[in-house]
Amino acid sequence: MHKPLLYKLLLIGACMFAFTFALIPFYSVFCKLTGLNGKTANSSAIAATTVDLQREISVEFLATVDKSIPWTFAPEVPRVTVHPGEVRVVNFRVENLTSEAMIAQAVPSVSPGQAAQFFKKMECFCFTQQPLQGKESKLMRLQFYIDPALPAETKTVTLSYTLYRVVAQ
Repeated sequence: MHKPLLYKLLLIGACMFAFTFALIPFYSVFCKLTGLNGKTANSSAIAATTVDLQREISVEFLATVDKSIPWTFAPEVPRVTVHPGEVRVVNFRVENLTSEAMIAQAVPSVSPGQAAQFFKKMECFCFTQQPLQGKESKLMRLQFYIDPALPAETKTVTLSYTLYRVVAQ
């Protein structure tokens, strides 16, 4: 008497389980298409051919470190003003505070989320993993521009990086 109900519940549970795995790639595609969630491209861009000297955009930089990694991580400057299409370079300083060698990976996010598709990274330390020996520090380079197609109402763009530890598998 309860077997049909049990089968239906098991089928619903299996579908829900499968849906959770399918949701991650669907979400990534959705974010890429709409520019939501501030995801940026994970590959280098080609420099813009025109610079809009009539506009200025304030680009702010934030850097945080996941609690699992005892490193310091900060931009050399907290903010720059750029003309759309103008190529700029900003360095981030990172230091391993321990005596142990570690590897980290920076994950970027842009706010407002719609501006992510207009934030073009030509060179970025976030493209690759960053190994540091114990007590080592280094400068990591970001070369970028803001696409001139950025909507005129956007005056400030914030680029935020979170540094996560990469554990060898």
